[in-house]
Amino acid sequence: MSRIKLLKDIVDDMHALADSLGTLASALESDKSAAPEQPVKPELSLSDVRAVLAKKSQAGFTKEIKALIEKYGAEKLSAVEPKHYEALLKEVEELKK
Repeated sequence: MSRIKLLKDIVDDMHALADSLGTLASALESDKSAAPEQPVKPELSLSDVRAVLAKKSQAGFTKEIKALIEKYGAEKLSAVEPKHYEALLKEVEELKK
């Protein structure tokens, strides 16, 4: 084979490789957009929970709040495990007179 023929074959192979890489990149991009990330809920902090409970306590629900805190195995709010904050808030918000 002549040198020019070998160089042409190399160029053709490089073009084929570039096309394959382009196809791969497109497939990876479509996979990313096909599965949108779910929004992450912000984690509740002790101060967030404390603020809500303080308002309810001032509204006259002190005994009920104390009972809910004890329900989650604690004597005071700071002893409640953070994994229970969301459920605790849900129950506190359901308190009505």
